[in-house]
Amino acid sequence: MGSLGVKMDYISHIQTQSKKHKSLLCFGLDPVLEKFPKSINGSKQKKIITFYSQIIDSSPKYSFSSLKPNYAYFAQYGFEGLEALHELISKYKSKYTVILDVKRGDISSTAKAYAKEGYEFFGAHSLTLSPLMGKDSVEPYLSYFEKGKGAYLLCRTSNPGANDFLTQPQNSPLYSHILSSGISWHKNLGFVVGATSPQDLSSILSRLPRDSKTPLLIPGVGSQGGSASEIVSILKKYPSLLPLARINASSSISYAFQNSNSKDYAVAAHTAMAELNKYFKIY
Repeated sequence: MGSLGVKMDYISHIQTQSKKHKSLLCFGLDPVLEKFPKSINGSKQKKIITFYSQIIDSSPKYSFSSLKPNYAYFAQYGFEGLEALHELISKYKSKYTVILDVKRGDISSTAKAYAKEGYEFFGAHSLTLSPLMGKDSVEPYLSYFEKGKGAYLLCRTSNPGANDFLTQPQNSPLYSHILSSGISWHKNLGFVVGATSPQDLSSILSRLPRDSKTPLLIPGVGSQGGSASEIVSILKKYPSLLPLARINASSSISYAFQNSNSKDYAVAAHTAMAELNKYFKIY
């Protein structure tokens, strides 16, 4: 759905959001209550809602265009955490693209149930998926694309363990097989490509069809060490793909106050966003 409730496909949706918010920044929501300021009181649910609402509601114009809540970080707090997740998505999905980071990977009726949970119950615009069980683990999600939903396949992830499988040489690395398969499964499927390996990002971009409208979710900038300037310089070589990219930062924004002179955690988060937007501003 579009930001005003108008039905559109996911590609059109994120292009519209890029123009509206003028930024490629995706704000990742990874709640860790022990890291929250001591001034935030109440139940687990209330603390999570208060913390993120304060940052998001007071953020300056053109700070970010997407939110990426990580399901596991909310689920670790049981029903209160999941209720907070549902409330935050409901609150912000009309204004920002919501990418629910669930990394689901199962087949048949199980995948169908996961798709219903993510798209219908939580109301996310898109989900992250693990495609290693093959096409039939992804197909139940594709049926929602006609309703304006999207998905990102884990392709070349940002963690060090990605080298255990995804980058191992065969005839070509595993991530390249995921890329080519995903393109054949649906033209609007997106891919997760970590910022910690810019050379692999360059390789993936070079393999996409020239007229491609492929969404990219790029985590790993910030605390994981990915270079914002390097990633954007690579993306700028592909102008048609640039507004479809979302570059995620989570802890480096949420917990910026821990390494800041500001006692206001929201102000510290906004400062961190502004630093990233030196590179991520578009239009």
